[in-house]
Amino acid sequence: METIAAISTATGNGGIGIIRMSGKECFEILNKIFKPIHINKNDISGYTIKYGHIISENNEIIDEVLVSYFKAPKSYTTENMCEINSHGGYIVERLILEACLKNGAKLAEPGEFTKRAFLNGRIDLVQAESVIDLINSKSDKEAKASISQLEGNLSKNINSIKAKLLDLMADVEASIDYPEYDIEEVTNNNILKTVNEIKDKLEKLNNSFKNGKVLREGIKTAIIGKPNAGKSSLLNTILKEERAIVSEQKGTTRDTIEEFVTIEGITLKLIDTAGIRETDDEIEKIGVKKSKKLIDDAELVIAIFDGTKELEDDDYQILELIKEKKAIILLNKVDIKQTDLDNNKKIKALNKKIIKISAKTGENIEELYKFISEMYQLNNIEIDDGEILTNIRHKQQIDEAIKSIDEVKNTINNHMPVDIIEIYLKQVLADLGKITGDDISEDIINEIFSKFCLGK
Repeated sequence: METIAAISTATGNGGIGIIRMSGKECFEILNKIFKPIHINKNDISGYTIKYGHIISENNEIIDEVLVSYFKAPKSYTTENMCEINSHGGYIVERLILEACLKNGAKLAEPGEFTKRAFLNGRIDLVQAESVIDLINSKSDKEAKASISQLEGNLSKNINSIKAKLLDLMADVEASIDYPEYDIEEVTNNNILKTVNEIKDKLEKLNNSFKNGKVLREGIKTAIIGKPNAGKSSLLNTILKEERAIVSEQKGTTRDTIEEFVTIEGITLKLIDTAGIRETDDEIEKIGVKKSKKLIDDAELVIAIFDGTKELEDDDYQILELIKEKKAIILLNKVDIKQTDLDNNKKIKALNKKIIKISAKTGENIEELYKFISEMYQLNNIEIDDGEILTNIRHKQQIDEAIKSIDEVKNTINNHMPVDIIEIYLKQVLADLGKITGDDISEDIINEIFSKFCLGK
């Protein structure tokens, strides 16, 4: 494979920038552009760092750098590899990258370093996907789940199931090869017992996807209420910044504002919506319509009401909209004299959690966080044992594997020949192999790595 190079640090000014190279000719290319200080540049050993200068084709100094050396196979890609640590900044990084390319390297594709690590057998596909999940993590628990998968915990679970299947297939082969010993009934009973155990394990993994989805995507949370109920103030208080416009004038929020916040290590995707009310303003009507659609799509609705006033028609409309939703009712402006809204029959009839808050002062906001944590049992999400799915591709493959196991059971129960049973056992193995990358098409591999950033 060709030697590849790319800038691995994010675009923009920073303390340092890192340019990566990997491939058979990595060190030869490096020797053309790097002049170490007081060290023989041909004296290369892995896991060492050399100080010196990157020079242009005219022998002009481009930058003062530190170069890290990684000799095959002990590198991220298992190939010869180096990382040039330069001063941060787009111009310097680009000039160093161009020097690499001019001397024989090829610009890396998105995720190509990690793709080579996978293709060269250093990591499996689950671990490779966990790299991009870790980079994109929005909460500490999501990052922890990604690290767990990067360390191979999920792969170990899948591989242990595959090992059981291979043992079963050995029994089936024996039954096919030695029919005179009449061991088919014993083999079938053993298969049924084992595939039921495997199915239980796979269903446990599948059930974990609900929590895994929360870890990966967060909880889509719509903040709704009529104008001036305190939606924007609540968003600003939660974010601890003036993100949304707060005004006495009604209808200032006409479109959605989306921000992320972390509660108990889990991300909430907060959406501040346009105030729901009857209006003649055409633009505001569009915002109200959008708000109602977001209520349908949201996993959690925070409905906020002005606790200093009696409910009006617009408020009752909101109560109707959240009737079938997972929702929390906030009675705002507790810092001002309140009405008795928490005893309102329409509110009580919904049987939703009611919390009195002040979006302005932040009073009782912690109670809101605590209830959300309890509602989603955030403290009970365990991620250390690898028995949690966060990736929809993995879930889809486990769904397929469970279907194939059901076919194995149906085949046995219908007294089909043992070689037919073997076909479905092989299919279960293939379904699970697609998770770890043992049996997967090049198109899917390319699609997975296309989601990576350059230089990773």
